[in-house]
Amino acid sequence: MDKLQIIGNTPLHGDVSIGGAKNAVVAIIPATILAQGECILENVPRLTDVLVQCEILEAMGAHIDWVDANILRVDTTDIKTAIVPEHLSAKLRASYYLMGALLGRFGRAVVGMPGGCKIGPRPIDQHLKGFQAMGCTYHLNQGLIELTADPLVGSHVYMDIITVGGTINIMLAAAGAEGVTVIENAAREPEIIDLANFLNQIGVVVKGAGTGTIKIAGSNERKGIRHNVIPDRIEAGTFMIAAAASGGDVVIKGLIPRHMEPLTAKLRETGSQVQEGDDWIRVTGNGVKAAADVKTLPYPGFPTDLQQPLSAFLATCSGTSVITENIFENRFRHVDELKRMGANIKVEGRVAVIEGVVQLRGAAVSAHDLRASSALVVAGLSARGETIVSGLNYLERGYQDFAGKLTALGARIKTI
Repeated sequence: MDKLQIIGNTPLHGDVSIGGAKNAVVAIIPATILAQGECILENVPRLTDVLVQCEILEAMGAHIDWVDANILRVDTTDIKTAIVPEHLSAKLRASYYLMGALLGRFGRAVVGMPGGCKIGPRPIDQHLKGFQAMGCTYHLNQGLIELTADPLVGSHVYMDIITVGGTINIMLAAAGAEGVTVIENAAREPEIIDLANFLNQIGVVVKGAGTGTIKIAGSNERKGIRHNVIPDRIEAGTFMIAAAASGGDVVIKGLIPRHMEPLTAKLRETGSQVQEGDDWIRVTGNGVKAAADVKTLPYPGFPTDLQQPLSAFLATCSGTSVITENIFENRFRHVDELKRMGANIKVEGRVAVIEGVVQLRGAAVSAHDLRASSALVVAGLSARGETIVSGLNYLERGYQDFAGKLTALGARIKTI
């Protein structure tokens, strides 16, 4: 399997452009099942998860082709089955969005248990609770979830916990349900707003996305449309952290600065300089690296997907930093790898205490999930000597041409 070789201690300089949001597009591609026509999706990143979703829809009868490097044409008109190939659904977590989309179109769905990164329990009980409130029954059969609704009707759904996946799945089902569905205690992430914009364009009426209450009026008259996916705030944040960690000066282009506010505040707290424009952010590492405390929370709190890359930076910040992981309980698996590089980190349950060291040292390390892989790359960029990062299959699930973009910024990094 390929690995990344990084010769660290080189400040990054230059400009980098951000691609489309992975966490938005993996919801929007299943949502094309609800459209009765051809959809053109722009700013689509060519990631492993995206390619697997395309493979799933093609296996079900959809017609898909890449019009350009990041423009995807999807026509799901000829999909006649509500059964998802089990061997494909097991490859990614976002396969569970096919439940809501297929329920919304066919009133039925048969989907295998989803796969994805092992970062702790991510139960779908809130998804199923919402489907049940809309008149759906379900049962498990040899690893498959079989859902049926006759009919699927709008309802009031209160989410016991804030869940992005659950909110999206109920939105997808509600788009094809009879009547109005109200989701209370809904997630507020920008990716949910992007999905709501897509659904509104195809003919569904969605109000309140981005707040704690979302109302969806289902429609049977849905059409194909053209949609531009929002920028990936996690990719943008990773480059912001990499710029600060390497002591560089980088302009990150094509993002939405408002989405980056939780990270921007933390980087400024550590002493990094952050400037903002309409669609760009400039991060300059000025040699000052102060400790900072972080608690991951649902949006607009600090995103859990940036906790791991930030921890690699905080490992070299002077003083004691404390990270509290409130979203996923197994999101410190990368800490042992950072320790190989000389980091001084102690983990107790959901809390990591980081005593900053002057500099990390290169080592052979291995990623066990997507964001851990980017964290180890960030660590390697600031470390002294050579770092070898294995587990690139995880990195390719969330970053398109990550090494190439870093090389353009002056990083000494290559695939081996």
